[in-house]
Amino acid sequence: MADKELQNFASEIRIATLECLGAFGSGHIGGSMSIADTLAVLYGGALRHDATNPAWEQRDRLVMSKGHAGPALYSALTLRGFFPREMLSTLNQGGTSLPSHCDRTKTLGVDMTTGSLGQGMSAAIGLALGTRLNGSDSFTFLVLGDGECDEGQVWEGAIFAYHHKLANLITFVDCNKQQLDGYTKDVLDTGDMAEKFASFGWHTVTVNGHDVDAVKAAIDAAKAETTLPSAIILDTVKGYGCTFAEGKLGNHSMSCGKDDVDAAIAALRAGMEVA
Repeated sequence: MADKELQNFASEIRIATLECLGAFGSGHIGGSMSIADTLAVLYGGALRHDATNPAWEQRDRLVMSKGHAGPALYSALTLRGFFPREMLSTLNQGGTSLPSHCDRTKTLGVDMTTGSLGQGMSAAIGLALGTRLNGSDSFTFLVLGDGECDEGQVWEGAIFAYHHKLANLITFVDCNKQQLDGYTKDVLDTGDMAEKFASFGWHTVTVNGHDVDAVKAAIDAAKAETTLPSAIILDTVKGYGCTFAEGKLGNHSMSCGKDDVDAAIAALRAGMEVA
């Protein structure tokens, strides 16, 4: 997709996510909105996939370690044809294939079950190492939250990935500066995330996580790196693009009434028309 198409795709992901969460009346809005642009770039062409064959061995893999952003991933998948859009209204309902957090046994296109923060790093490393051992040129993409990086498992994985030179592992850190119960700087200040990953030996870059062109360029550079794992630090705003959630401290998981959802969707559609 061209840049304008990617921008519109990101808005469509946000709209579908709002439909998904609105049908349930609450959910993880903040972190779903902040990662939408990166998902647009991935499913707009950067991530090799086939909706008609979700188990295709040569596909790239995505591990949404911040599993609470599942609604945004579901929205990207349905917009790419993995399953009917009508399924979005079943989020968290009895018998659903779309649980609150990602589950590979329930949802077509989901490569790893996540939700226990930090564990996605280990899973992604296993996928990257396994595909390399199988002689595949596939990439494994990993999405971490900045609050999630409080977990020691993330940094154990960073050491392992560098040691094994997993150049086919591309990690995004969604630095939206908030976590479940506060600002990351207040809960546990992890400092400069790019410096930290670089100190572990990773190829590292920081970009505006809401600039699809910048995200795409960072992915291209990471794919060109032949020796080191890559960390793309996304400078984002939690709740970005959602009129009733952006900038709100309590937007990690929040209720959303029909009027709020309809107004947010209308604003997103108006933005697409202007673009």
